[in-house]
Amino acid sequence: MSIRFADQVAAARRQDFVGRTAELARFTRLLDADRGALVWVHGPGGVGKTSLLHQFAGLAEQAGRPVVWLDETAPEGERLVVLADDEVPTEVLAALPADAVVAVASRSEPPLHYRTDPGWRSVLHPVPLTNLPPEESRLLLTRRSVPEAAHADALSFTHGHPLALALIADVHAQGRGPLTPTGGPEVVATLLAALVDAVPGPSHRMALDAVSQVAATTEPLLAELLEVPDAHELFDWLRGLSVISAGTHGLVLHDLAREALARDLRWRHPQLHTAIHRRAGAYYRRQFDRAAPDDQRRILLDFAFLHRESPVIGAFLQHSPDGDLRVAAADPRQWPQLRAMVERHEGAESAEIFDHWCRRQPEGVHAVVDGQGAAVGLVVLLTLDAADPADPAAVAAWRCAAPAPGEAVSLVRYWLDAEGYQEPSPVQALISINSVRHYLTTPHLSYALIYQSDPDLWAQMCEYVDFPRAPEADFTVGGRRYAGFGHDWRATPRLAWLNLLATRETAEEPMAVEPEAAPPTVDRAAFATAVREALREWNRPDRLAASPLLATRLATGLSDEDGPGDGSVEALRAAFEQAAATMADAPRDRSAYRALHHTYLQPAGTQQAAADLLRLPMSTFRRHLAAGVERLTDILWQRESGR
Repeated sequence: MSIRFADQVAAARRQDFVGRTAELARFTRLLDADRGALVWVHGPGGVGKTSLLHQFAGLAEQAGRPVVWLDETAPEGERLVVLADDEVPTEVLAALPADAVVAVASRSEPPLHYRTDPGWRSVLHPVPLTNLPPEESRLLLTRRSVPEAAHADALSFTHGHPLALALIADVHAQGRGPLTPTGGPEVVATLLAALVDAVPGPSHRMALDAVSQVAATTEPLLAELLEVPDAHELFDWLRGLSVISAGTHGLVLHDLAREALARDLRWRHPQLHTAIHRRAGAYYRRQFDRAAPDDQRRILLDFAFLHRESPVIGAFLQHSPDGDLRVAAADPRQWPQLRAMVERHEGAESAEIFDHWCRRQPEGVHAVVDGQGAAVGLVVLLTLDAADPADPAAVAAWRCAAPAPGEAVSLVRYWLDAEGYQEPSPVQALISINSVRHYLTTPHLSYALIYQSDPDLWAQMCEYVDFPRAPEADFTVGGRRYAGFGHDWRATPRLAWLNLLATRETAEEPMAVEPEAAPPTVDRAAFATAVREALREWNRPDRLAASPLLATRLATGLSDEDGPGDGSVEALRAAFEQAAATMADAPRDRSAYRALHHTYLQPAGTQQAAADLLRLPMSTFRRHLAAGVERLTDILWQRESGR
């Protein structure tokens, strides 16, 4: 009978595991008691919480009890042992079978309501984890083949911290001699410095630096961060390190390792730190444009992760949403529950306006739901095409935005956590990410507004993301004044906005970085005329240099995702060629593209010669050429207007 790979991995874990005798004995007693229990394993990062959960799984299997690692849904069955490598929402725990033994690993001690509520307290079993004692630390080093002569220094250095001990073993496995650490609170940082010194070469050190800056690393992302064509070997090397685990979306550094490496990189090589962040941001922006809607949220979370060190918004990003939460269009059957949330936090008059938008723009009403489908928050994200007198917020927003005909105004009318209202929380973080996705994908968007009941709480955050106070958009409902914060997408289009955030992210004084000034705008008709003139002068750079398009975003780079332009003829030509390549890739535009290509971009000489080359009658060729010029103009105009 063949052995499963998972069984081989589990056996290796059991053989390598040391200590925690009291904790294992306590868990065994809970299994034998055959009644429900909530075991809360808590302690600092790297102390061995997940490793202990794996040992719990082995004990449960020996006792003949089914083992389930918790995902987004509550499992069903009898005598289950449920393991979770992160905190679990109370609603999910409450839905588990009454005889289940649940073990949760968390950096934090059990929440207060578990410790004070008589019901939860009756099943709660806190298990705090600390460093290993000296005897168990020596045993771990021995099992990792660290020579006994090195044990004393290792214990003095690590004080029994399991991750630090594992890193010591990695250093010795790579042939490094005894360490001479400096001691003090920076134990892990110093140990990581030793590990970095021991890597095979400079490219491997760069790879470690790179993965410390991003949430999760895939092979293509690693290649982008290192600016190499193929990162397969480096990716495989990273996968084998003890400080890295394989997550759902790529390789993930252990939190303590990430903090130490990131701190070291910022101090040691600030230019490289900035460069890696910029490469990551550019990669995420490209991926966002190509991604399916369901993947865009994750990409935006990855993009937000780059800002975690910001002194302005870093604290808000600590409330990053977990995988259980999602934003979904609200079913009309949910509207009464959502209305109750609005009335609870904002009053009856505001709830009546909520009813109005449920009738008027139901597609804008969304619920934030947890893994069980229960609503834990809401967001009403409206796209206005006119002022609506039924809502003072819509009137004020329309007046503030002053859109031109055909332009849309986005309004985050309601956004709240069912319990915390507009306090920072995972629900609020998810709503923010969902709103950004809306801003980046809504066509013809001219202005976006969001309202805060406590402007002082969110003012710095909004200023950082270039949503400054817009007092002319303020309104009052139910005796409460709501403060408007807005962004003008005409002045700072999408790409310029993303570039601003990327620059602020690595700046020593982020708020000193101003948005790029938008070039003078041109109307659609004048723009089309300039495009036709530029095509006619395509092979005359001296004449093309007089094109009014050189002053537009096309040439200055504010709408070029492949890099900033400099207002030169080369930059303008590159913008035209990128737009033409888009046509070439679209089957419906291909005939028009060929006529355009052989007439202007790579001219055949005359239009008749181009028609002959394409084997088209002259009348058909002219029709294709006109369509090609019109389609090219449309694409360029979309990029110029940031829509």
